Amino acid sequence: MQRDADALRDAGVTGVSVRLETPRGTVTARSGVGDLVSRRPVPKDGYLRLGSTTKTFVATVMLQLVGEKRLSLDQTVEQLLPGTVSGAGNDGRTITVRNLLQHTSGLHDYIYDVFPNPSAQTYYANRWHAYRPEQLVAMAMRHEPAFPAGTRWAYSNTNYVLAGMIIEKVTGRSWEQQVHDRILRPLGMRDTDTPGTRPFLPHPYTANYQQFTADGPMADTTIPYRPFDSGADGSMTGTARDLNRFFAALTSGRLLEPTELAAMRTTVPVPQDSGHPAGTGDGLGLFFTPLSCGGGYLGHGGSGFGYVIRGAATTDGRRAITVSAHSRSADPHTAARQEDALRNLIDHALCRTE
Repeated sequence: MQRDADALRDAGVTGVSVRLETPRGTVTARSGVGDLVSRRPVPKDGYLRLGSTTKTFVATVMLQLVGEKRLSLDQTVEQLLPGTVSGAGNDGRTITVRNLLQHTSGLHDYIYDVFPNPSAQTYYANRWHAYRPEQLVAMAMRHEPAFPAGTRWAYSNTNYVLAGMIIEKVTGRSWEQQVHDRILRPLGMRDTDTPGTRPFLPHPYTANYQQFTADGPMADTTIPYRPFDSGADGSMTGTARDLNRFFAALTSGRLLEPTELAAMRTTVPVPQDSGHPAGTGDGLGLFFTPLSCGGGYLGHGGSGFGYVIRGAATTDGRRAITVSAHSRSADPHTAARQEDALRNLIDHALCRTE
């Protein structure tokens, strides 16, 4: 695993951290530096931005509500949030909760509205601005849907902004409160948080760096871009220790009853051009990815300016891994090499026999 972490560093990532839990114990690896100024080591079990891995927590709460008969996967968005999804051909009467959680709604992804011009200047100019969920959905509603609900798959953060709104509508409490009460507290995940618009990570952490143009400088993007890093689609923070505990508990059936876990694990194919490995399927807030040794793993990734994180567990929950890479390249060839190195690391770690 250290060799694979070093390979990710050698592909240009400034800082890398890996934590693998197995029945025989924990294995960790670190490579690169904690920041480019002091060149300090990557900290042990540092705090991380979980990015879109937040979606798996939100989906878990939604499926717990389904199990409690407070929600149905076949309910429409219009039934739950009347008038919210409409205009420009969008119709909440045709989009179900399942469509939202599985990215088959066809809804436009609002992130293209809040970051229209990829540049360091846009990042620095707008990173402190935050939107309410209703504002983000309204932006998306200005665009026609990409396809009729249920007919195709396309990743859209708007889906999970709506999911967070539905949790609050159904329970009377925010999605953040529900995640704390239903997942973080029962599992003892004391180092995981839902910070909302609070921008600073607890210490220790590794600095994140984004290259906005090929051959351009690395910009320190440790401060998140709050227009899309502050809601139910991607705002949580935590540690690799906690994230492994979550995925192990989820995949082994400790958070959901068998019927709801089976629904979460029922996938639709992900298109080949979506950036995922061949054979990947998307369930409800949980991706299935094939392993080279047979079978596959369940998990979710997250990314923002300057970081990529992947959390995953074998289908029986016996092995769980979190990989965090703390810089991103604007050069497509370099980015592809880094993605290949990250996938290889996970594949080797989860395929290794006891």
